[in-house]
Formats: sequence, structure tokens, C-alpha cells
Amino acid sequence: MFTVDQIHAAHSRVKTGADFPRYVQELKALGLKRYTNYVADGHTIYYGADGYSTQGPAKYAEMPVADNPAPEKFKKDIKEHQEGKTDYLTVCRQAAEAGVEKWIVDLEKMTCTYYDKAGSTLLVEIIPTP
Repeated sequence: MFTVDQIHAAHSRVKTGADFPRYVQELKALGLKRYTNYVADGHTIYYGADGYSTQGPAKYAEMPVADNPAPEKFKKDIKEHQEGKTDYLTVCRQAAEAGVEKWIVDLEKMTCTYYDKAGSTLLVEIIPTP
């Protein structure tokens, strides 16, 4: 099975959101099925086959997640990120400000779904293939 070190090595090659589709393909090759990223501190739980999971550490100092979601603003922010205009920490800050508690990347369905604190879906995106 995959390790957090292998995942971090793949992630180190991601500079902007434009690199994300290639990153997803690399994760699939490692055996990941999905992962959940928590915006407050950037820690991620990774899931593989047969109930396997592993968790990475916090990636940055904790930031507050807004109580009142702003999905329209976040849609604009994530689009700019995907165009390569912002880095990972910036989009995480923007997500927190827009009330995004977490996102789940499903590598089988090829979707990325963003949720607020109440568990409501704010945005579902189809992950493009490189």
C-alpha cells in the first residue's frame, strides 16, 4: 500500500491547481481510492483498498473556517487556482474564508466535493484527465 511519504513526494510536484489532474493520476497509480482534506489545518486522511487508510500531519497553522458559507465566491477562487493564479496555501485560506470545512477527492468517481461545517455540499467538480 501507499505511504504518506509517497503521497507527499507526488504532491511536491504540484505548483498550482493546473497541475492537479496529473497529481490525481499519480495518486491512483499508488492505489489511493479517495482522500479527505481538512481546511482548518490541512491534514489529510488517505484511503485505499480493503479499508486501508493513513493520515498526514497538519500542513500549516490552524485557521478558522467561516460559519457562513460563500459558495459563489469560492467557485471564483477555485477557478483562479485551477488556472494557476494562486498557490495551495492561498486557496486553503480562501476556502476557510468561504466556509469550506473539507473536501473529498474521489479517485474512482473522479470528483472533488467541497463541504461546509454542516456537511452540506458547496461545490462538486469533475476532475479532468491530463
